[in-house]
Amino acid sequence: MGSLCTAAGIDRAWLSDPDQQISGTVLKALWREALAQTGDPDLGLHIGEAFDLAAIGSVAWLASRLFRQFVRIYGIDLLRRLGREVDELLLVFETLANVVIGFIAVLAFAQSQSFNLIGLIASLGIGGIAVGLAAQKILEQLLSTIVLYLDRPFVPGEYIRLGDKQLCRVESIGLRSTKIRTAAKSTLIIVPNSNLVTGEIENVSRAKKVMVMLYMDFLRPLAEEDAALVKQVVTKSTDSLFGIDPGSTSINFTQTGDGNGNGNGRFRASRARVTFFILGSNDNSIELRKRLLELANSNISKQLKSYGIEFTMQDPTVYVESPVTL
Repeated sequence: MGSLCTAAGIDRAWLSDPDQQISGTVLKALWREALAQTGDPDLGLHIGEAFDLAAIGSVAWLASRLFRQFVRIYGIDLLRRLGREVDELLLVFETLANVVIGFIAVLAFAQSQSFNLIGLIASLGIGGIAVGLAAQKILEQLLSTIVLYLDRPFVPGEYIRLGDKQLCRVESIGLRSTKIRTAAKSTLIIVPNSNLVTGEIENVSRAKKVMVMLYMDFLRPLAEEDAALVKQVVTKSTDSLFGIDPGSTSINFTQTGDGNGNGNGRFRASRARVTFFILGSNDNSIELRKRLLELANSNISKQLKSYGIEFTMQDPTVYVESPVTL
């Protein structure tokens, strides 16, 4: 009963209050009656296990989300301050951290149930050596399958090119092999997963890029020299950013005087539209590049402000997904 009270958040001091003893006695009687009606004397134990599993799972999920937010908000900025290049290795580190959190959660649940999981893993490790010597090839295929599911270089339904550059569509990923269908002859090819892990694969379906459009509204009209300085700072910042298509940055200025009577024909820019392309293979890598772009925008603002050029950025930033022409 004490464990159930703890799981339900009931204070023991509240139950020991003389004014609450009658209510507590009634609750105990009702609880015993409910257990008797079910005919399962271990029902209370099962409910306690369910509470433990739900609590440990919730804590693990919360820890994973908090770690992800910490990496996305503070980790990227910290690496840039240290002068390190930010790339997709950060996503790999995030995945490894989630695996560690999940493993700790499993150990915690096993410990709460007085189950010696570490001893079981050690005993399986000894037996695994003997099995591995007898079935090394099978284990290699299974491990390759696990790598494919974790790394996800392709998923069923996507088009890929293998070493022979033949265009194929992924039909399914099995425990030992992957079935792919050729686009030209529509024949089915069965490829061992170990070959796919070690071989070169070109994923055609993920050949996409995201066009980014930024609008900069200047607090004062810019002369031609200031506009050239803005173009130089923005181009340098975006081209040096990880995941940006090099040379794709384009800047167009909107003038307040264009020679038709206003501004006496002088160049007077009040707004700039900046466009460039972000390259990425999945949603996580795209989100990482968007976070890097936010830091780059802050850096651009500081540099231009040091030259006496201030602007406001239109919110939100426009992202347009654009498939790559093959």
